Amino acid sequence: MCGRFAITLPNDAMARAFHAQPANDLPPVPRFNICPTQPVATIISREGARHMGPMRWGFVPHWYKAENDGPLLINARAETIASKPAFADAARKRRCLIPASGFFEWTKDAEDARLPWYIRPQHSDMLAFAGVWQVWEKDGHRLVTCAIVTCAANTKMAQIHHRMPVVVRQADWPLWLGEAGHGAAQLMQAAPTDALEFFRVHPRVNSNRAEGPELIEPFDPGG
Repeated sequence: MCGRFAITLPNDAMARAFHAQPANDLPPVPRFNICPTQPVATIISREGARHMGPMRWGFVPHWYKAENDGPLLINARAETIASKPAFADAARKRRCLIPASGFFEWTKDAEDARLPWYIRPQHSDMLAFAGVWQVWEKDGHRLVTCAIVTCAANTKMAQIHHRMPVVVRQADWPLWLGEAGHGAAQLMQAAPTDALEFFRVHPRVNSNRAEGPELIEPFDPGG
């Protein structure tokens, strides 16, 4: 599962990292508590060039009569993405990368209180989540929407959650984006155990209205 994430890099730095042409309407950064239904920066490949533009986080299948006509599809399970009607076509034809500095997960204590954790790359300053996207149009209303692909967690991440986002290595970006032929399905697996690190962060991030750099700083509950 991935239900919140952060991006702290400037948009132009991300565009350079992906060798992508940035759109003029990218969401402002930094953002320390990105939530579902908000716009997120995404990378697609089209006609031999990469483009970086905004999409609504929350995939809307074409048959929805309204954007809230069914479940909010923020994640697509790697195990079923190719067979689920909502995602099957996008998994074949409309894949994207979603940059992130890190993401959040939650555990619970003995009193059932939610304890937030921040997960970030151990050896770099950016992750590239595997994503799928869909254009939805109804009565003149148009949305470009996306979902993050998730898989079973590796043994390290399983300490805090049984699912994790699919993280695509830079060397595999062309394959996921459809630039390097077929075989993208093989990328939908957990990152190596040494790829990510995690630590407790302040419970203030439990609110989807919270914002600020302190949300991704280590928190000592006993301090």
